[in-house]
Amino acid sequence: MPNSFERIAQYILDGFDDYRTRFRQLTLGARVRFEQARWTDIQDASTARINLYEECVDLTTDSLAATEGNEAIMDVSSWPGIRQAYIELIDQRFDGELGETWFNSIFCRLHQHDDISDETMFVHSTRPVTRPPSHIPLTRGFISGGSLDDLAGQILDEFAFDVPWEDYSRDRKLVVDQLEQGLPDWARLDSDLTAEMIQAVFYRNKGAYLVGRLISHGEQWPFVLALVHKENQGISVDTLITDESEVSIIFSFTRSYFMVDAPVPCEVVSFIKRLLPGKHIAELYTAIGFYKQGKSEFYRSLIDHLANNDDRFMMAPGVRGMVMSVFTLPGFNTVFKIIKDRFAPSKNIERSTVIEKYRLVKRHDRVGRMADTQEFSDFRFPRDKFEPECLAELLEVAASTVIEEGDVILIRHCWTERRMIPLNIYLENASETQTREALYDYGKSIKELAAANIFPGDMLLKNFGVTRHGRVVFYDYDEISYLTEVNFRHIPEPMYPEQEMSGEPWYSVGPNDVFPEEFPVFLFADIKHRRLFSSMHGELFDAGYWKGMQDKIRAGLVIDVYPYRRSKPEKKEA
Repeated sequence: MPNSFERIAQYILDGFDDYRTRFRQLTLGARVRFEQARWTDIQDASTARINLYEECVDLTTDSLAATEGNEAIMDVSSWPGIRQAYIELIDQRFDGELGETWFNSIFCRLHQHDDISDETMFVHSTRPVTRPPSHIPLTRGFISGGSLDDLAGQILDEFAFDVPWEDYSRDRKLVVDQLEQGLPDWARLDSDLTAEMIQAVFYRNKGAYLVGRLISHGEQWPFVLALVHKENQGISVDTLITDESEVSIIFSFTRSYFMVDAPVPCEVVSFIKRLLPGKHIAELYTAIGFYKQGKSEFYRSLIDHLANNDDRFMMAPGVRGMVMSVFTLPGFNTVFKIIKDRFAPSKNIERSTVIEKYRLVKRHDRVGRMADTQEFSDFRFPRDKFEPECLAELLEVAASTVIEEGDVILIRHCWTERRMIPLNIYLENASETQTREALYDYGKSIKELAAANIFPGDMLLKNFGVTRHGRVVFYDYDEISYLTEVNFRHIPEPMYPEQEMSGEPWYSVGPNDVFPEEFPVFLFADIKHRRLFSSMHGELFDAGYWKGMQDKIRAGLVIDVYPYRRSKPEKKEA
């Protein structure tokens, strides 16, 4: 039997290596796609890489189940032995933490969640917290020698592409100008000022990013060069970012995952963590495409949090949802969302449709305006970790999902999502300036979702949240659809006065029909908010605006959405 354990462990690891190879192939193709401005291919590759994990898990488990003498695979009592054999195989690997998560995925696909334990899989990681360096070069240093211009030139030369710079001298000067604005005098004049740059380029959507840090006299600043490629013009520096909060937004949970070559993922994560100490490593693994590892790290931090403080689950503040019930932990920056057993009469959808909508968001470009989610099955929590009112409500509205097992509460299916302040609650206590900024960003959020071919459906304020950076983000996905699936219409003129006075529409309404003229009253009970929003984003109330956006998407135009404040003025689209 021990030989059988080793054989199964090796088979699982072979499946992991196949996944890693295919993942890296998709990632390494990012440079050529960027250089050739193949924007739709970039989106397709991003979706394919997200889907790749489950495809490879299915392939490995199907093959395992079909192998001769697979009795040990299906016998839970064999898995402690398989696990030990696997530990020995990954012991010297630089991606061992990913290998453990892969092992967990294989086990969970083959066995019931009731069988999960640290004996059968890796609930807790066996990888050492402090690891010896891999000696695979991650970064390269550039020393200014007292000249910011020389420093800028070194970096631009090192990271040159097969497509020429649009205007090398201009971009070099832009880098210098922004360094002079962003650094204190003593750092600018330091002859030992060093830019330590990750050698791999970070690609996402239509952008490429050079990521590193500036070091001077023991102080450090993020150093992120955002690059764009204008077809038939060349590549240019769009901006330089040295502010931690702005870099944090680029690595936000609302963004699609970067394509970046990371032979030693933990070292890339560790470097970015030094730039962004406020980010949890779960977010950083997710940001560079290892979202399953992010899920593992999230789960471990959750069980650690529950074990080490007195926090209790409570219902999330805000208007109760008609489809989802949402609860949270006060000291843990996450909400947990479960599907109710019965929906409000106005919600004419099925449970399976809701699940597919949430999975669509996982695969789609979120353009910084939709919160990423993690899907979990069979969470078990101690009963005493729930406020009585919270548990009573969950048992009432979702009895098929929330199960009492004595002193344990089983959550059969849920999504986790970053906690935000619901926009309607935020506006209740906002100053005049905060209100203006939030409503402006609310409209911008809707427009950027439309640019990504997403129509939110239910655009009520309660379905948007405000992040710690003040950005407005959509988070309620049960009614989203592709923008191109919606039929935007103008309300027809009534044929006679009695029609207009009627409480019922005098015109036919199809299942996908949307009338933007109805948005003002539907979205804003507060007349001041309605007027202010109309002054900033009144075009959203015109069906012509939405039709025009659909035409651009159908024509294959991938619309620019930037995750940072730009150094260069944006050009109006023709």
